[in-house]
Amino acid sequence: MAIKRTTESRIKELAIKRGEALNVSTEKAVEKQHAKGKLTARERLDILLDENTFQELDTFAQSPTSKIQGDGVVTGFGNVEGKRVCVFAQDFTIMGGSLGLSHAAKICKVLDFAMKVGCPVIGLNDSGGARIQEGVMSLAGYADIFLRNTMASGVIPQIAAIMGPCAGGAVYSPALMDFIFMVRDTSFMFLTGPDVIKAVLNEDVTFEELGGALTHNQTSGVAHFAAKNEMDGIHQIRRLITYLPSNNMENPPRIKCDDDPNRKEDELATIIPDDPNKPYDMKKIISLVVDRDSFFEVMALYSPNIVIGFARLNGITVGMIANQPKELAGCLDINSSVKGARFVRFCDAFNIPIVTFEDVPGFLPGTNQEWGGVIRHGAKLLYSYCEATVPKILVITRKSYGGAYCVMSSKHIRSDYNVAWPTAEIAVMGAQGAVNIIHRKELNQAKDVEKKRQELIDHYNEELMHPYIAAERGYIDDVIDPRSTRPKIIAALEMLKGKVDLRPKRKHGNIPL
Repeated sequence: MAIKRTTESRIKELAIKRGEALNVSTEKAVEKQHAKGKLTARERLDILLDENTFQELDTFAQSPTSKIQGDGVVTGFGNVEGKRVCVFAQDFTIMGGSLGLSHAAKICKVLDFAMKVGCPVIGLNDSGGARIQEGVMSLAGYADIFLRNTMASGVIPQIAAIMGPCAGGAVYSPALMDFIFMVRDTSFMFLTGPDVIKAVLNEDVTFEELGGALTHNQTSGVAHFAAKNEMDGIHQIRRLITYLPSNNMENPPRIKCDDDPNRKEDELATIIPDDPNKPYDMKKIISLVVDRDSFFEVMALYSPNIVIGFARLNGITVGMIANQPKELAGCLDINSSVKGARFVRFCDAFNIPIVTFEDVPGFLPGTNQEWGGVIRHGAKLLYSYCEATVPKILVITRKSYGGAYCVMSSKHIRSDYNVAWPTAEIAVMGAQGAVNIIHRKELNQAKDVEKKRQELIDHYNEELMHPYIAAERGYIDDVIDPRSTRPKIIAALEMLKGKVDLRPKRKHGNIPL
């Protein structure tokens, strides 16, 4: 005779099964993870999410090949700094976090859920790659994820954290997301590992050299942030979330600001050197203008001749992009163009106003740049600024020369409010180059060439190297006292809140990739 099961017994059974799911990892596997300086998937989520907000999905999902509850990935939703998010965290203590069909289905479900409710998704990657014993099903699972990453692009913010290995096809899901965090010494990304490279190309390279956090933050530009450890990386993710809207239908968040919007900074009046060839730190200008301690730099280690990041102005999130005179004199090149372009497009996708600080003598010359396609890559930055319909504000602090003048959010490509400091030099090129071209014959006939050249340079500087010709033509809206930069920008942002700018109806443009 069958024993009748009571509600109480069923609830006890649920508690047992849930306990098994929460403790599916062996003590030995957890100890091994900790010995590497790594946290487990659930430990990471406990730090990432606000306390007692995590709601797990698919706790009891299993793979037909493993029959392990959860199948090596924890998925669900919760809050970060009060904002709802969807999350997935691969568990390296379960089959090395390898991805099979059920594992992939859990990630796909949470991505679909995030799209449905319109919230950011955060993926914590720590996986040995495809589950070989599931064959093509593992590859199908990856492709299913890639499609969802692509469909979610520009709709919800997507953030990836690489907390361990991420190799082969697994790298493309993070690469399709908006921001990638890596952890120094413990996280790696590569398509083919050191052993394969040694066998095929006879090259000796370590994991760290090939695909470590510093490699991808400094050299390749694949990653956006390099954390000291996992705790640091997770706290950086929490900070990033505070700057972002939940989806493309929302305005960026605005927080209460205790920094005077009319604050003027005397230091801005003396920060530009009298010698136009002498560098200064553009980050100092940014820090003096934005709300105090609000600048959050992105890709700080890659192509430092351009600076990008988020900040707040009177509590409003803005995207900052600026030439950095301390690095390559602030020239644009291949890497800085791509870095800037992708950031501009992210801000535009999520309704974040773009504030540009310009001091650029032009594009970096040389065969390496030309053969590397600087024309095509520079066009990416130009295209991105042209395409963007969010409020765009430009401040020219010093040099604005040649084609770079056009590219860096000029009035001609639909920038809304453009101002210059009195130190601005808006011209086709610098004085010496211009004089050498314009007055070539005159210099050749001069008795004292250097004296004549200097006279002509001084005249060129006096007549043309200033912002007032551009102001006369309406190419800039005002020449301002540097000390009033913060209140001027904030006033413009308030005015532009209701801005409407349209693009021609089309399926999509063909950005020069």
